[in-house]
Amino acid sequence: MDLSYENYIERAQNELNLSEIIMGLSINPNFQNNFKITKIDTYFSAVISHAYYCIFYSAKAYLMKKGIKTKIPSEHKKTFKAFKKFVKDGILDKELLRIYEEALIKAETLLNIFKIEKKNRGEFTYQKLAQANKEPASQSLENAKIFFKSIYNLTKV
Repeated sequence: MDLSYENYIERAQNELNLSEIIMGLSINPNFQNNFKITKIDTYFSAVISHAYYCIFYSAKAYLMKKGIKTKIPSEHKKTFKAFKKFVKDGILDKELLRIYEEALIKAETLLNIFKIEKKNRGEFTYQKLAQANKEPASQSLENAKIFFKSIYNLTKV
């Protein structure tokens, strides 16, 4: 079953909402108390991941609206490449490409960190890593909001 651009916009909105919820859970003591989460626990990597998926699904929505479908294998690379062409052709703002590229790099970095940490599993590394991701997570969330809003407005025209 092929999804329409509206379906991808809904998925992007869902990922953005989840990213915001997870950020709140990571930084808001009231949320943490409600879920009996200790202060050490943070989920900044998940914020980055869901912010990336918001951007990815937003890009897919835009491409679908333009009649372009990207599928596996290498769906993420194909989507990025097709989106990038609209920027190079001057149809889309370069800032959107910058945001997309940054999100892609962060997502790939998280995947590589996961592979390394799967081998190490050191307590200090996990605690350090979670706190170190707060600023990138905040930036990822803000970028996802900008990207989603821009694409949403472009697809509703």
